[in-house]
Amino acid sequence: MNVLLSLAFVLTWSSGFIGAKLGAGSASAVTVLMWRFLPLALVLAVVALTLARASWRGLTARDIGRQAAVGALSQSGYLLTVYYAIQLGVSSGTTALIDGTQPLVAGALAGPLLGQFVSRTQWIGLGLGVSGVVIVTAADFAGGGDTAWWAYLVPFLGMLSLVAATFLDRRSDRPVRPAVSMTVHCATSAVIFTALALAARAATPPAEQSFWVAIGWLVTLSTFGGYGLYWLILRRSGVTQVNTLMFLMAPVTALWGALMFGEPFGPQTALGLAIGLAAVVVVRRGERPRGAAVPAGRVTAESERTAPRARTAR
Repeated sequence: MNVLLSLAFVLTWSSGFIGAKLGAGSASAVTVLMWRFLPLALVLAVVALTLARASWRGLTARDIGRQAAVGALSQSGYLLTVYYAIQLGVSSGTTALIDGTQPLVAGALAGPLLGQFVSRTQWIGLGLGVSGVVIVTAADFAGGGDTAWWAYLVPFLGMLSLVAATFLDRRSDRPVRPAVSMTVHCATSAVIFTALALAARAATPPAEQSFWVAIGWLVTLSTFGGYGLYWLILRRSGVTQVNTLMFLMAPVTALWGALMFGEPFGPQTALGLAIGLAAVVVVRRGERPRGAAVPAGRVTAESERTAPRARTAR
């Protein structure tokens, strides 16, 4: 099941970069994002008031506020930078490649911020994954083009935003059900992007059919698929494991972009894909087996999953 979830996560998360490329040709980033989240937030709000009312029991205003902050970072901040970078001319594959540095940052911070054990083998796998990302990105940077050099820095801001959201969520004392987090995150993003679109006078959607195709693509595959699976796998497997899968986003998106938009896909990208796959294997083999001793002061993903109730009894 974990393998199938991981495969689905990689494909649906990568679809977000492709959807951003689809929408970039017909509207501005804030317009696409407003219409991606506004109808979705309304639907989720209705579900929250009817079918999912039980999921909200026991939650405090502080819990909702934390989830709103997580949503502002993981959806609003992250997606705005991705869409803006693509709008500036950075290819969907290159944007994913730059975001591929996220596991290194998350892995480096997992120990001091969460007390989560990261083995030496996992560090080797993380380094191997970064090497794959560097190999794939080298060809894109060497190619140059008309895109301003600073445009390649924009996705880094989104990567840092998602890392911050991940650790903010993991440091929470009270587990929140996916139905609640999805609703709060989408509602937060709907408010932020609607305000930005109104301020920029870009709230009116274009009449092109391609715009609504992109919106449907993003809501179905990227939000419910990629974003939902991100938090599900995060809670099941921990920060290091879920972020290791991010190494696969870059080559998968590059291949997808080559097939759909004719973006370049050469030997270096193929090599990066192979190294990314190897990195995932190495990191997963470095996981601490169940029942193994845990150093004092350290918490593994498995121990976090087996004692959530003890941490929330306040």
